[in-house]
Amino acid sequence: MTALDLAYRHVARPVLFRLGGGDAETAHARTLAALSRLARHPALLRRVRRLLAADPAPRTAFGLTFPNPVGLAAGADKDGVALAAWPALGFGFVEAGTVTAVGQPGNPRPRVFRLTGSQAVINRMGFPNAGAAALAARIAATGTIGVPLGISLGKSKVAPIDDAVADYLASLRAVEAHADYIAVNVSSPNTPGLRGLQDRGALDEIVAALTAEAAALAGARAPRLDHGHDDDGNRPDRPVAGVGANVESDRAGGADPRDRPVPILVKIAPDLTDQAIADVLQVCHDRDVAGVIATNTTVARNGVIPGERGLAMESGGLSGRPLAARALEVVRFVCAHTDLPVIGVGGITRPDDALAMFDAGATLVQLYTALLYQGPGLLRDITFAATRPASGSATDHQEEPR
Repeated sequence: MTALDLAYRHVARPVLFRLGGGDAETAHARTLAALSRLARHPALLRRVRRLLAADPAPRTAFGLTFPNPVGLAAGADKDGVALAAWPALGFGFVEAGTVTAVGQPGNPRPRVFRLTGSQAVINRMGFPNAGAAALAARIAATGTIGVPLGISLGKSKVAPIDDAVADYLASLRAVEAHADYIAVNVSSPNTPGLRGLQDRGALDEIVAALTAEAAALAGARAPRLDHGHDDDGNRPDRPVAGVGANVESDRAGGADPRDRPVPILVKIAPDLTDQAIADVLQVCHDRDVAGVIATNTTVARNGVIPGERGLAMESGGLSGRPLAARALEVVRFVCAHTDLPVIGVGGITRPDDALAMFDAGATLVQLYTALLYQGPGLLRDITFAATRPASGSATDHQEEPR
């Protein structure tokens, strides 16, 4: 353990957990505000990056190159207020959102609960966000961030289930030009009826509409803003004729890369049966989905320590260490039944958890809850571990550009 890790765990984390009188959501909001201020100071960002960033460990998936395989999971920065700060902490990609077509306040507070002894969090946020159009405007104002940027889309609470397709399409149209990939979130447990959209028929209708619309938009859009960087690590802040960050030329197949649709990924719940997962994968194959994100939070409470079982009765999705075993099972099942690239997420709290995801077949991983408990040094440790030949090198698990 480095001095930086010790400083986070014994100094920074106790202060962070006391913010807002111990209210987890208040602490999160204040941390985001601090990161947003940091993001406005490029010189300071460079210093933080030099302090925290690991050596490059590139992976390719969905036709994108990722400088390292560790991404920020959706939910951490719903409205994209600190996008430029996350790569400086060591993330190799960032997923903003989840956003909805119609801005909404989310569920009543309190709605976030720390289970510190279990290194877990329960949330029932309900997609609070300013709306997809507001996120698009903020990304445009932010400019490039140096790593691929995904955007997670959810269903607006005011949209009836029967109008889910139109609602997702409205979000896609708002953000498509700013995304390196789109994640379709039909697996949060905190929006009534949302998980039912993972059923084969409903999911097929949504994904078919999104992939068709992405293809239609691809040829009509203006050049995207490159989220990548030049050879000196500078942010170019220029429009390019590609599809976002670090686009591989192979993706265009020799044609104008603007003709290539933004990759669509589907995020699934850990609580699905094997048959339900197989049905989701069939839809993904039938509808030219680019990849799978496994998994979202769980409604199960397995793995919570005895002293926190009372608090664990709060409704909402559980993330963090207790989810590790089930998330790995789902990733292993998905990778055994598809050749699509997989982003493994859920319960990653140490390098060995990430390596297990890679060994199960994941190309990339995401985390957020562990960042709260372990600090940004975990990102560097995972990236370093992923480059060791004996435990999953970048070349061992890299996907070819699609």
